[in-house]
Amino acid sequence: MRITGATVLLTGVTGGIGGALAAELSARGAKLVLTGRRREALEPLADRYGARAIVADMADPADVERLADEAAGTDILIANAALPSSGDLLDYTPEQIDRALAVNLRAPAMLARLLAPAMVEARCGHLAFVGSMSGKTATKYSALYDATKFGLRGFALSLRQDLHDHGVGVSIVQPGFVRDAGMFAATGAEAPAGLRTVSPRQVVAGVVRAIEQDRAEVNVAPVEMKVLTAIGGQFPGFSERVQRRASSADRTIRDIVEAQRDSR
Repeated sequence: MRITGATVLLTGVTGGIGGALAAELSARGAKLVLTGRRREALEPLADRYGARAIVADMADPADVERLADEAAGTDILIANAALPSSGDLLDYTPEQIDRALAVNLRAPAMLARLLAPAMVEARCGHLAFVGSMSGKTATKYSALYDATKFGLRGFALSLRQDLHDHGVGVSIVQPGFVRDAGMFAATGAEAPAGLRTVSPRQVVAGVVRAIEQDRAEVNVAPVEMKVLTAIGGQFPGFSERVQRRASSADRTIRDIVEAQRDSR
């Protein structure tokens, strides 16, 4: 799928790596449709990149349907919007759980359902979902977040098989710890000792590669994280024991949790 000249719907543009994605897609000649729930942050970005702006809250089912309707004709969906959703599940209210599930899993699935039929009819298009390496192995204090990312990975890889014969590509892009953007930049936390970070530019390159090369899965992480998550996915009991001994990782997660609790 060529990005140049394609109409690209990008969700979550006002947070995390969304701005970096918008900049790269614009530079590649995409016709951008940007969406976020904060008008005051969204419209300046749309003006900067000559994009169309649609204000929508991914936690609101009606907004998701309206977004798909207003973005009809989308050639490429990049479902990037997500809530961190880390912390002890017992600290979350039912409403907060519903919002995390809606933004991280329901919204991308529903956008795919609503936008894919036109792509199937045209026999051309791509659905790219930005997940996380947390979708490959479980980590402490991340039950809700891991649930959504495990679910998003399964959804994307299965949908890819469903749409393959219709000429529509589907990819899951999974970053590790990202510096200078997202929850680490927002909280000031550091990655666990021994684990390197990746840059927003590397994540953007992973998304572009997934779309243009029709890759099923692109993991944007240092080799040591790829190895650890592969082991953790196959041997969860062993991974749990290793994590219990990693006190630095435990402190990192607690720092993030505390910062998120202040913002909820």
